[in-house]
Amino acid sequence: MKLVLYDDYQLGVLRGDTVVDAGDAVADLGHHSPQEMMEMIICAWDAMQPKIEGVISSGTGTPLDSVTLQPPLPRPGKFFCTDSFTYGFRPGRNPDLEPRTPENAPFDGYFKASSSIVPTGSTVELPPVEARKFDFEPELAVVIGRRASRLSQAEALDYVFGYTQFIDVSALEVPGGYDGEVLTFSIMVKSWRTFAPLGPALVTADEVSAPDDLPVKLWVNGTLKYDYSTGELARHIAELLEEITNVMTLEPGDVVGTGTLHEALPPIQDGFKVRLGIEGFGPHLEVSVHDSLKRHW
Repeated sequence: MKLVLYDDYQLGVLRGDTVVDAGDAVADLGHHSPQEMMEMIICAWDAMQPKIEGVISSGTGTPLDSVTLQPPLPRPGKFFCTDSFTYGFRPGRNPDLEPRTPENAPFDGYFKASSSIVPTGSTVELPPVEARKFDFEPELAVVIGRRASRLSQAEALDYVFGYTQFIDVSALEVPGGYDGEVLTFSIMVKSWRTFAPLGPALVTADEVSAPDDLPVKLWVNGTLKYDYSTGELARHIAELLEEITNVMTLEPGDVVGTGTLHEALPPIQDGFKVRLGIEGFGPHLEVSVHDSLKRHW
């Protein structure tokens, strides 16, 4: 099932190029926010799935171009991302000369501010901060389905509720984020407002048979600029979740960015249109870019 939040954060289900309203299925949940509603759906999925299916079975879809799609997890409690360290960008390494391999990829990561999350169709604002360039990293994001702590790889995927699309925006080599030798993932690098386009669909795990073999593509101004498979990442999802939950406990509705390959990511600047597509995930995640300083790289 492909769950979406649309217009004023109403619950819907994608059916082809339409959204079918599923609001009646959650009318009695007693939630106080869209995020709480999604977490309640996730926690009670065994009961909620047939209820949602029953509601949408007789529903009439509204065309996608007639609705405003919102992020499917508007404010997750944890938004943890794995990035360059995970894929071999260890301190002192020259990313242009030394290839990435699992053997030179120590595990690490960072938290992204949930206030950075924006929906498809938004504008990403490049902040007026000194940066070498701005990266838009196309990623698969994992949505946690139940409380997860000290998972083994064998059981890790059982704790995944679903998946969504994610663009991890970065301001590279800003003051406080890079000292000339060591890259750090400070808020100055990763957590500016609008730096986390997410969605639009939350695809339940039963619809994703091979999450470690998904094609991920990024277009800039309509031109395909980046094309990789999640199978090329140094760590598969089960291994990643094992390492993360060895350090922290993940809760239902938390989001984990699985990283990207980083090679050949183009610099993004004012006026660009950026689009991420993962096969089988429904509508692409599309954003515009605005830079008040009109910088060029």
